Amino acid sequence: MNRLFVAYKPTGVGSNFFLTKLKRKYRTKKAGFSGTLDPFAKGVLLIGIGSYTKLFRFLNKTPKTYRATLWLGANSDSLDTELIRHVDILKEFEEAKVLDVLKSLEGELEYEPPIFSAKRIGGQRAYDLARAGKEFTLNKIHSTVYETKLISYCHPFVTFEATVSEGTYIRSLGLMIANRLGVEFGALSALERLSEGQFRYDDEKPLDIKKSLNIKQNFYHGESDNLKYGRVLALEDLEIKEDGYYWLDGGGFISIINIANTEVNYELGRIEC
Repeated sequence: MNRLFVAYKPTGVGSNFFLTKLKRKYRTKKAGFSGTLDPFAKGVLLIGIGSYTKLFRFLNKTPKTYRATLWLGANSDSLDTELIRHVDILKEFEEAKVLDVLKSLEGELEYEPPIFSAKRIGGQRAYDLARAGKEFTLNKIHSTVYETKLISYCHPFVTFEATVSEGTYIRSLGLMIANRLGVEFGALSALERLSEGQFRYDDEKPLDIKKSLNIKQNFYHGESDNLKYGRVLALEDLEIKEDGYYWLDGGGFISIINIANTEVNYELGRIEC
């Protein structure tokens, strides 16, 4: 069975554990997800079953939108409620000031990712090293914040939404908001992913793979059996001849091809749909 759908991961469980439950539900051994959510976070998780697990890199998964609640004054190494050391009592801010700071994040950002992240250091996850008390440094990363919205400010909690590029750490954005308000500490008390690109939760309804791909459709005008049996395709038989990735409609299946230096290569074999 091939199936692509959006699931909703609850808080308190890891993405891998949640995937195991979905495999049982759909009675399949071959399934995967795109865009890990750690146990603290909840929300949209893109699931592929069968051959559709090969297509994640060709899907329209960016930008991503998150909703988070920032606890101003909460000191936590994990930048969430997992490892809170203490909470500073702060004076309330003007809501206009909070909004101005939130809007100041929009644009290009350079920052250090949180030490409790899934980044790999010498083959190990950063959060494993951090929990083991080992010292290490992470390279700065670049992110784009396309839009921010202030949902509510009920001191000391700031609930906001952020639409961001792939790989953005919302915990780090929360700490930036706190720091730009003149507050030393800040940690998220809630985090939810609302969307990944065009994908939002809709009761796990199956998605049309042809409408979900983030690459152009090309058209093959040669012998149909060549496409059906995965034979070599000639560039002159394709409607679009420029270099790049494309998908071809074979009727009951699709093929992903890559055109490079006038050569046509199958990036993925026949995928039933």
